[in-house]
Amino acid sequence: MTTTARARAAAAGILALSLAACTSPSPAGEGAAPTAARLTAVLDSPVDITLRWTGGERGAAGRVVEFATRARGPYTILQFAPPGQRTYRHPDLMPHTTFHYRLRPYYGRASRPVEVALPPGGLSGKDQRDDHTWAPPRTVAGRAVPTRPVRDAASAPDGLTAAVKHANGIRFTWTDRAADEEAQLLEVRPAGSRSFRPAAVLDPGVNSFGLITLPGEKKASYRIRAVAYGEPGPVVRLRTGAATPGSPATSR
Repeated sequence: MTTTARARAAAAGILALSLAACTSPSPAGEGAAPTAARLTAVLDSPVDITLRWTGGERGAAGRVVEFATRARGPYTILQFAPPGQRTYRHPDLMPHTTFHYRLRPYYGRASRPVEVALPPGGLSGKDQRDDHTWAPPRTVAGRAVPTRPVRDAASAPDGLTAAVKHANGIRFTWTDRAADEEAQLLEVRPAGSRSFRPAAVLDPGVNSFGLITLPGEKKASYRIRAVAYGEPGPVVRLRTGAATPGSPATSR
């Protein structure tokens, strides 16, 4: 495996581990606030499910799409969906299995974005020898700053900077100003895109992280958002059918 491939795999692993750490058990009751988004699920095929939702909580920065294969969880995050997103497709599922879905709003203010233009091409020989010790998420000591609850406008992360490390790597640093965050999202908006999407999910208190970028992110804007989760919405259940012979689900 090349250094570039290893670096990208490491970055993907960090995101996957972060998402896995964001699992949560189902609450004792499955009720939700009156303003919760209305979620529906349909089978597109025996092993493909599409979720759609309408409405939602006022002031939410987005919604977390979660699923479980047991009635009481634990639930695992599928995606952090921005406010304008209203659908999610969950493909190639286990046949003859009941899937449980719910939406959870998240709240929090984003930092001012920074624009980054990476050098053209791939990694040089020197870059390929980089051990990427700058990349793992960490908390770097700095001056003490006042902190505020996530829903307060003054809680937005401050001073986001981006240092280009090589043709595919960027190290971000920032000042964390949130007092009660449950996670942080590094969001990216590639050139030509209208909206930001999460590139990494980070633990509370982290203020340094190195991102190994994707091919379409040579020029992009980035921002960091401290988030807290709201109450989950009502659970929607749907059972898959028999897998079609030769489909990915038959090999599971």
